[in-house]
Amino acid sequence: MAHSGDHRRFIYHLHEQPKPVSSVRWLPSASPFHRLAAMSVLSPSALEIHSFSSQNPNPSLNPISSHPLPSPATSLTSFQTNNSTLVAASTSTGSLHFFSVDSYEGRIESQIISIADKESFHSGPIQSIDVETSSTGECATAGEDGRVNLVRLGEDKVENFRVCESDGLVAYTAVKWGSPVEFVTGGVGPGLQWWDKRRPGGPVAQFKGIWGRGIVTGMIHSIDIHPSRKHTCVVGGSSGTVYAWDLRWQQQAITLAGTGLEAKSQPLSGSEVWEVKYDAFTPQISSTKVLPVMMCSEDGFLAVLQQDENPVQLLEEPCAINSFDIDPQNPSDVIVALEWESVGILSRGREDIDMS
Repeated sequence: MAHSGDHRRFIYHLHEQPKPVSSVRWLPSASPFHRLAAMSVLSPSALEIHSFSSQNPNPSLNPISSHPLPSPATSLTSFQTNNSTLVAASTSTGSLHFFSVDSYEGRIESQIISIADKESFHSGPIQSIDVETSSTGECATAGEDGRVNLVRLGEDKVENFRVCESDGLVAYTAVKWGSPVEFVTGGVGPGLQWWDKRRPGGPVAQFKGIWGRGIVTGMIHSIDIHPSRKHTCVVGGSSGTVYAWDLRWQQQAITLAGTGLEAKSQPLSGSEVWEVKYDAFTPQISSTKVLPVMMCSEDGFLAVLQQDENPVQLLEEPCAINSFDIDPQNPSDVIVALEWESVGILSRGREDIDMS
């Protein structure tokens, strides 16, 4: 299938899967022609590693290895440490798992550690995890039980530190590191909390907006922070809303899409925005504006958003797009997980358009 948009042509290949896929992530790969991707699948719940061959005319996505999970995965992330590729997965029963993956063959070599203590860790679903990769290697976890934890993998032990315990009064649904000592959380409503490990006891800054001018109640599903602009985070949530929060103007939000915070925002999707990520492939319009952002939604949209511009729609599927990931090694390539048991690979900026 071939498409064009925003004066850029791209190829989109759909690969049917035998199981529902809830989340997808690119993995570091030794070859540009044979890439690796991690997937969380259902029925039964498992982590799978697939290889993707982009060589035309028949690109393929093939399973390599699999490891069972005790319950459906709620969040998935990958990172490198000591020349090894690690994948972290959280689950709906409050457990956290780390796996070592061979970067050449894609085999899951081992499950490094599994944490599932309901008393000291999480007593309900862990809705979001993120690993600080530049320095500490700590994994932040945000739970429906109102707990926020930091987990550090040591050589001979695992350290778990409780940052927040709200006793279920607040549900956290998204977390993202901004620096080796700072991270952001979000939950029910549009509010965000900025935490600093150097200043324990609570958030050091908070954004308290009114979702839908008080007419509807929404939820934050995803947060991203760009490495070069760590004072600004971009957020995706209910009612098709995507907005940016800048610490320099803490009480204001810059709305990129949806109806959640400002009436003048661009309408694209009216449903849940499941994931947002800064898009390094799309040129930025102005250095003073929010960097380009990609989003996916419950009503099947994959689009690129820029401040004060109309959205650039890349895909419109007949089902939800549960998750997507932009390849950090090659930002022109995007992998998406569709609700209807399929995975799509979108390659942008390609001239050899295949109409099959």
